[in-house]
Amino acid sequence: MSRGERLFGIINYSIMLLLIAAMIYPFWYLAMASLSDPKLTALGGLYLLPKGFTWDAYITVLGDTSFWSGFRVSIVVTILGSLIGTFLTAATAYAISKNRLQGRMAVSFLILFTMLFSGGLVPNYLLLKELGMLDTLWALIIPGTLSAFHIFVMRSFFVGLPEEVEEAAKIDGANDLTVFFRIVLPLSKAVLATIGLFMAVAYWNDFFSTILYITDKEKWQLQAVLRNLIDQAVQSSSNGPNGDQIHVSAFTVRSASILLATLPILLVYPFLQKHFVKGAMIGSIKG
Repeated sequence: MSRGERLFGIINYSIMLLLIAAMIYPFWYLAMASLSDPKLTALGGLYLLPKGFTWDAYITVLGDTSFWSGFRVSIVVTILGSLIGTFLTAATAYAISKNRLQGRMAVSFLILFTMLFSGGLVPNYLLLKELGMLDTLWALIIPGTLSAFHIFVMRSFFVGLPEEVEEAAKIDGANDLTVFFRIVLPLSKAVLATIGLFMAVAYWNDFFSTILYITDKEKWQLQAVLRNLIDQAVQSSSNGPNGDQIHVSAFTVRSASILLATLPILLVYPFLQKHFVKGAMIGSIKG
């Protein structure tokens, strides 16, 4: 390697290390804050190591029964919403990607129109009320199943699939449903994983829908439960599950809550990263 190539490599690695540190440090800071004594964190100066190591913040969060009910609701909503939404998005995108569909341009325009204008909160609330979905998990699932952006990303992918494959299948007697389920979907794993991950993150982080549509706290999603725990947390002392005295503050509870809420997505992402990157690149190139 020449001197210039070595210098270029050193600069590249240095920049990448700085970016990695900038992305990791906020999580590390939250971890250290959640493991620190709240009285000491209030004094500041917390950077790399916890001050007055304690598990009290995690005991407070994990010891609350509402945390586990919210976790269960978020898991159900995220899985069902992502599966239903990904399937409906794929079906819609595949239909409008075919020139033989009558009224294809009109349907595409109506979908695009929703990206520019929406009915607003009140019409959405009244619609769910008339459908009898208020205070049910379907109010958290159904409104987020379809997104115009996701539809057009997936449509761009379907347009790029070779027509010869579908034509060969139809010559062998396959109909549109057979082609869609047995040929198109297996060839679209990358973009399906991409859209599915987008939806899963959106459902998991959803907080506003719970506030709008759910009154039963047993049906609250995790984000709403954690927000409630943070609001209730004050600089105080209480008894833990084993009778031990614990000290928590809003800051330490908030830090522990953010880490616990982020952990499931961080565990799922590595398994979908390959498909996610490939699907995002395909959608950008074809679009």
